[in-house]
Amino acid sequence: MVKEFAANPGSALRSLAAVAMTLATAAAVIIGAVLAVFAAATVAVIAIMGSALLALSGFALRARRTARSRRDDGVIEARHQGGHHWVAYGWNERP
Repeated sequence: MVKEFAANPGSALRSLAAVAMTLATAAAVIIGAVLAVFAAATVAVIAIMGSALLALSGFALRARRTARSRRDDGVIEARHQGGHHWVAYGWNERP
C-alpha cells in the first residue's frame, strides 16, 4: 500500500481539493441565499414606503381641494400689481 500511495501522490490532494470545493460551493450557496433574502426585504421595504408616500400625497391633495372649496367665508382676494397698486376680486359677489 505504501508503494501505491507513493506512486500516486496527487490522489490525496485531489480528494482534499474535492472536499474544499464542496465546502466552498456550500458557502457560496448559503451566502447567495442570504443576499437574495436581503434584496427581497429591501424591495419590500421600498414598496411599503412608496405606497405610504402615495397615500400621504393623496391625503394632502384631498385636503387641499377641501380647503379650496371652503374658501367662501367672506374674505376677498387681492392681488398686488406692483408698487402701490392692488386689485381686489370678489368684493361685489358677497351674499
